[in-house]
Amino acid sequence: MEYISLFVQSIFVDNMVFAYFLGMCSYLAVSKNVKTSLGLGLAVTFILTCTLPLNYLLENYVLKEGALAWLGPEFADVNLSFLSLILFIAIIASFTQLVEMIVERFSPSLYASLGIFLPLIAVNCAILGGSLFMQQREFANIGLATTYGFGSGIGWLLAIIGMAAIREKIAYSDIPKPLRGLGITFIITALMGIAFMSFSGIKLS
Repeated sequence: MEYISLFVQSIFVDNMVFAYFLGMCSYLAVSKNVKTSLGLGLAVTFILTCTLPLNYLLENYVLKEGALAWLGPEFADVNLSFLSLILFIAIIASFTQLVEMIVERFSPSLYASLGIFLPLIAVNCAILGGSLFMQQREFANIGLATTYGFGSGIGWLLAIIGMAAIREKIAYSDIPKPLRGLGITFIITALMGIAFMSFSGIKLS
C-alpha cells in the first residue's frame, strides 16, 4: 500500500507541472500536438524511472556523509554531497543521449518534431527536480525511489498530453486575440493545477 500511495501521490498530488511548475519550457512549447507530446512525455517518464534509482544508489552509497563506510572505517566521515548536483545531471544527460539516439534511429519524424527539446531533457528541471526531491525525502529503499520516479513521469506525461488535447481542440475556437497562444495556455494550466489540487485531500489507507 505504501508503494501505491506514493505512486498515486506523485502523479496527482505532487504533479511536477501542476504542483511545482517544473518542466514548463518544454511543456508549453511541445504541447501543441498530442502525438509529439506523447513522445516527449514517454521520454521524460523513461528517464525519470531510470535515473532516480541510479541517483538513489549514488546518493546513499557514495555521496552523502558516511555513505562510503562500506569501504572501511577510514571513509566513514567522508562527505561528497557537494558533488550531487553535477553527478545527478551527468547521469540524466547520459540517459538523455541514449533516448535521443533511439528516437532518431526508430522515429525520425518524432525526432524532427521534438527538435531541440529532446536533448534539452538533460536540463529539464522536472527530471532534476525528481532526483533532488528524492534526496530531500530520503526514501527508505530503492523501490520507493523508483516508484516515485515512475509516478512523477506519468504525472508529467498526463499533464502535457492533457494540455495538448485541449490546445488541439481550441485551435479553431474564437478566442480573444490577446489571449491566443501562450495566454490561454497559461490560463488553462492554472485551471488544471487547481483541479489537481483537489486530489491533495485524498488519503489512501
